[in-house]
Amino acid sequence: MRRRTLWLGAAFFFVAGDAMAMQSRGALLSSFEETFGVSESLLGLVAPAGTVGFVLAILIVGLLAGRLRVKLAMALGTLVVIGALVATALAPVYALFLLALFAQGAGAGVFRALDRPVLSHVYPQRVGRIFVLYSLAWAVGAVTGPLLVSGVLWLTDWRVTYLLLALWFVPVVLLVSRLEFPSGWGETELDREALAGLLGRQEIRGAVLAMVLVGGIEGAIFTWLPYYAGTFLDRTLANAALSIYLLAYVPGRYLYARLVGTGAYLQIALVTTALAVPTVAVALVFSSGVAMVLAVFLTGMLVSSLFPMLSAYSVERAPAYSGPVSALTSASTYVGIALVPMVMGVVAEATDIAYAMWIPVFLTVALVVVIAVLYARER
Repeated sequence: MRRRTLWLGAAFFFVAGDAMAMQSRGALLSSFEETFGVSESLLGLVAPAGTVGFVLAILIVGLLAGRLRVKLAMALGTLVVIGALVATALAPVYALFLLALFAQGAGAGVFRALDRPVLSHVYPQRVGRIFVLYSLAWAVGAVTGPLLVSGVLWLTDWRVTYLLLALWFVPVVLLVSRLEFPSGWGETELDREALAGLLGRQEIRGAVLAMVLVGGIEGAIFTWLPYYAGTFLDRTLANAALSIYLLAYVPGRYLYARLVGTGAYLQIALVTTALAVPTVAVALVFSSGVAMVLAVFLTGMLVSSLFPMLSAYSVERAPAYSGPVSALTSASTYVGIALVPMVMGVVAEATDIAYAMWIPVFLTVALVVVIAVLYARER
């Protein structure tokens, strides 16, 4: 029991730190612009630079999960994250800065390709609840990221943010390297025929498509909400808007952890996505001031259900291949996180950031349709 709990703690600690690193980027976009002297379209490369490495690593490692020395891979991935965060802090030019973000994403992808599969085998009867609590740990880290940035900018240079984040991961690598591998690991090795079978299943394809849209919505808000809010709010208040959005993930995911025992993953996701359509529109297009802050919080509460619900749904459909399924859904999410902010940067430079903020509204409508179709086919 103690060993299981320590592995759970290591996974939660890592994902919280990964969330802090990820959410610091949006809050630091203006600092990157000032330091490196780049345009809005080049700023849009921050999200894909940190995501491409993650997607490649999580796909490769996740698909090979049944063949790997899992403990060693997780420790090495954490070491890569630490080194890449230090390199990010020291990067003298924008190209090297983006390369360091790529490496940090790759290291995180190695660890996160394996942590949820490990937890799903260790807690096979509580997959949904563990995944929601895992996402809650991510949410706590995500809330902390922009607050960390605000504190660092108040005291010193933005680069210190990444040095502090590098220190965060040191206990993780020490813990993983010393723990015995948890009992319960029973991942089936994946071959081409099994992979084709997974990709041929409607529920897996539907979950993958839904995750791309979820990632697009979250990536748009993570990356561009502080920048957009900064066009009509003080910079500190603009960064606080992202913190408010992410803060809503904490009570939201706590609530969903209570509801997830029903196993109604798609029903919960469908209701929350439908309700999110008007809140996303109000938060990102139609309001400012108090109304915007309230809509941002409500949006965070609703959107926070999507990743854990769809992840648990897909893994429970193929429990013997939790590594590949987790890799496919996570990679899909981060494809959306990478591509949509980049497209929004191009749109913002060609027109105006206010027009670019319509994109996540359209993605939310599309997500309602995808989940509704998936739910109808399940029934």
